[in-house]
Amino acid sequence: MNSTDIATYLIQHPHFFEEHAELLSSIKLTSPVMGRAISLQERQMEVVREKYRALELKLADLMRHADENLDITKKFQVWTRTLLLARNDVDLPFILTQGLQDIFALPHATLRLWGVAPEFTHTWFSEPASEDSMLFAKGLKTPFCGANQDFEAASWIDASEPVRSLAMLPLRLSATSPTFGLLVLGSPDPTRYTKDMGTDFLIKIADTTSAALACLIDQ
Repeated sequence: MNSTDIATYLIQHPHFFEEHAELLSSIKLTSPVMGRAISLQERQMEVVREKYRALELKLADLMRHADENLDITKKFQVWTRTLLLARNDVDLPFILTQGLQDIFALPHATLRLWGVAPEFTHTWFSEPASEDSMLFAKGLKTPFCGANQDFEAASWIDASEPVRSLAMLPLRLSATSPTFGLLVLGSPDPTRYTKDMGTDFLIKIADTTSAALACLIDQ
């Protein structure tokens, strides 16, 4: 019999070692941890310890993510509260973008709205956006994250150093509603916003921003 035949036999006869328990103590294995021959029972304990350590690491990682998510949730609640406390519609864009920077420690945040109501056409947030920028925003189904490839939206940010990465969030009230603006987050760090980063939280920011600023749009 070769080793495959033996393995097959043991699989087909799972009670073999119950019937020949005395063989277990004579089986010797090489330990990758201790570097010497050990018994089968000792090797099984090593396997259990390795699995336990792996579970401990996984649990620690889950707890870290849970703490991070809790911190983000708290910040999101504080930011939302600042929007609800705003007393003048015209102040909302500044409160919103400044809140994102202060509460989430973002380097830069700005926005542009189009189709605003006549009483808001003189404001900084209704300054003209090119047709290309509006088409770009319209085509975004989810926030764009990545390197700044000379996007016009980057020029809306008043920064003393180059904006190297961007997150651009389309503003609309639903998936089928017209796009009426673009929220832009920028950073001098090229790795702050990357194309492979998750966008779930950014989508929540875009949804909340859209709802808060809908009062500025000419209906």
